[in-house]
Amino acid sequence: MRDVANELLLTVSSSGQVAPNYWTDPVTLNSYPVVVQTPDNRVNSIDSLTGLSVMSPKGTQLLGDLSTMQRRITPVFTSHTDVQPTYEVRADVAYLDLGSIAPAVDTLVDEVRKTLPAGSRIAVRGQIEGMRESFGGLGLGLGLAVILVYALMVINFQSWLDPAIMLTALPGAAVGIVTALFLTGTTFSISSIMGAVMAVGVATSNSTLLVSFANDARAAGKTALEAALSAGSSRLRAVMMTALAMILGMLPLALGHGDGSEQNAALARAVIGGLFGATVTTLFLVPVIYSLFKQNAPLRVVDPDLHMPEAPSLAPTLSGSAS
Repeated sequence: MRDVANELLLTVSSSGQVAPNYWTDPVTLNSYPVVVQTPDNRVNSIDSLTGLSVMSPKGTQLLGDLSTMQRRITPVFTSHTDVQPTYEVRADVAYLDLGSIAPAVDTLVDEVRKTLPAGSRIAVRGQIEGMRESFGGLGLGLGLAVILVYALMVINFQSWLDPAIMLTALPGAAVGIVTALFLTGTTFSISSIMGAVMAVGVATSNSTLLVSFANDARAAGKTALEAALSAGSSRLRAVMMTALAMILGMLPLALGHGDGSEQNAALARAVIGGLFGATVTTLFLVPVIYSLFKQNAPLRVVDPDLHMPEAPSLAPTLSGSAS
């Protein structure tokens, strides 16, 4: 079987498959492949194939004397995965985003999986697999970032309540991100999630600034409501400048003009929407929540017994030196 297969490979597909030969033009020095194979008009039917000559230890024989042929339907493209034969079914997406197609593909796969013979399995690979892994990683990173920021603020402010009040600006950022992407017809993607992470960072910074100033005002003798109103009015310029600077900087990128700019437009749109929602929440919702939760809370003084040691007097030394 091996000898017949090798002989047939050389006869039909040429010797260039196993032993390529080249001829070099002495004038131009260009190399040309030299192959020997049976003409196509002699292998266009089963009868033509059975009439091919094959070398054997007994001499030249016809292929029809050594084998039988029949027509079969086989996959156009096959491969192997971990030595197992693999049949790949390609599906392309047109006029729709990958996230919209993924549920339909999963439904088809679930239906086919029920009819698979024993020992066979079906798996979805390609861009859908990469998209889900990326979304899962970024979602986990975003959640861990919020938890880490909360833990650091708890250590900094030595309070569990103050960081919780600061994080109340994040729901407004989430609403702004979803609204901006919906109004612009932009889908959730890796770029938009990265923009959401940026918006969350700036929103947390602005909210921290406001709550910190309110705590200082409350330590100066104001009530919780007065401290919240004072912080909102005095920090209005700083919060607006931070948000507007980033929004105006992202606006040209969000318009998506130019070749390839649509890839980063989702990031800018998510940042703009998140900062808009977070700014509104920081200036209006955070002071209200602060006044409600802090109106009966005792005023905390961090480390009240911590005193710096007084510096030793240098007067005698100086006077002694002068004398």
